[in-house]
Parts: sequence; structure tokens; C-alpha cells
Amino acid sequence: MKKIACAAMALSLVVLCGCGGNGKSAPKRAEVTSEERQFATPSEGDLIAIFTTNLGEVRAVLYPDAAPMAVYNFVGLARSGYYDGTVIWRSQYGFAVQGGDATGTGTGGSTIWSNNPYPLEADAGLKHYAGALCAAFASGGDVSGGNSQFYFVEALPDSVDATQQEQMAQNGYSEAQIQAYAAAGGLPYLDNTDTVFGQVYEGMDVVDAMACVDTEQDEDGNETWRPTEEDTITIQQVTIATYPGPTTEKLEAQSDSTDTADSAAEEDAVG
Repeated sequence: MKKIACAAMALSLVVLCGCGGNGKSAPKRAEVTSEERQFATPSEGDLIAIFTTNLGEVRAVLYPDAAPMAVYNFVGLARSGYYDGTVIWRSQYGFAVQGGDATGTGTGGSTIWSNNPYPLEADAGLKHYAGALCAAFASGGDVSGGNSQFYFVEALPDSVDATQQEQMAQNGYSEAQIQAYAAAGGLPYLDNTDTVFGQVYEGMDVVDAMACVDTEQDEDGNETWRPTEEDTITIQQVTIATYPGPTTEKLEAQSDSTDTADSAAEEDAVG
């Protein structure tokens, strides 16, 4: 059987997150052994996305064969620089962290098809396990299908209990899928509702850290799930590559080189 740590690569310590005394702590994610596609180590040449953020780096394998429109749209936007400098606007512990909206509000978004949305691409072999990378809809916006927004499933390892497992069996889930949900945790009620187009294989501890930050309340005291200004999570860059992809050091060097070139161009413009 193929093995992969449930995104955090066998994170062995419970890392406390959030310095505001919010009671959130990153879960201990044990290694998951499963034949399910999302728990297999990526193969050389597989398409991947590398999210460079102010909290660390997240790497996810993409599934263009299963969700071609979602992947094509995401890759096109990433290569155009659309995601660079955007923020995670939703940070909901035990559920998901969401970004991909250039307005930073969660109500906007874009696509490579003149901002027209694309339809749901539900694949029977891809599920909302912890670490799944999924296409999202605009919150409160006019978009009726997928756009630039995405989220990482941050469900806790014990989030799919025995009752849910029984319901899944009754609904036709395979034994392997049920066992994977039981071991990794996830959001099975979103299957066939949102498109899964990737899976985190490295950096799930960073996703967990994103979910642990302090979030704001509105004027009525209701939770908004939006990180506070002090805990803003910035996606500095999304790099598309093929597995195993460039090292973190190489990405940093490329970023430094770009920053230097940009600074020189600005000086030339001023001068």
C-alpha cells in the first residue's frame, strides 16, 4: 500500500496556534495508509501548485484528468499572477481556509473565461478529505459556478464519526473511502457539491496554522471567520510546476531576483 502523511507528513507534535488565547491548536495528524488516490505520493511529472505564504509553504498535487476546467482555470490564473498578494479571507478552524479572491472580501472572483463561471466537476474518486484543495463559489456574490476562489479542507482527524461512516456506507461509499475518512477526517457532506481538484501533500501544518489564527466578529458579535488585521494571511505567490518542483530555496532566490529587477525598473522610471 502507498503511504502518505495526511498532508502534514506524520506531524508528531501538537503545535499550539494563535497567540491570542483563542483555544485553537493544530491537530496531531497521523500517517494514513490508503489506496485512495489522494493519499498516494505524487509521481514525477505530476502537476503541482506551490503556495508561498507568510505562514509557510503549502504544496498540492493537481488532478487535471478529473477536474480539467477547475485545474485549467486555477493554473491559468496562477500563472498570470492573479493570486499573488491576495489573502486568506476565511479561516474556520476544523472546517476550511479559503482564499483566491483578489478583492479580499470573499464576494468576488474571476475566471480565465472572461469571468464566466464553470460547472461542478464531481469525480467519484476524489473526496473532501482533510487536505483536499477545492473550488469554491463567491460568498454572497452573483457568480453561480466556480471562479478563482479555492479552499483547503482543514477538518480534524476525528471529524467523521461512526454514525457518519454508517451513513456513508448506506450512500454507496467504498470501504476504502470510509476508512480514509475515518483516519484523515474530512467533510463528506460536501462531496458532489464542490469540485475537488487537488490534495495537499506537503505543508498541512501550515494549513492548520492558518485555521488557528484569531478571527474577527461583526458588530453584533457574530463570528465572521475573517482573520484579524494582526493575523492577516497573505498568499505571496502561487507557483505551478511539475513534481517534485523547485526547492523552497530556489523559489526564494527567484523571488529575490524578481524583487531586485522590479526595484531597478522603478528606479529607472523615476530617474
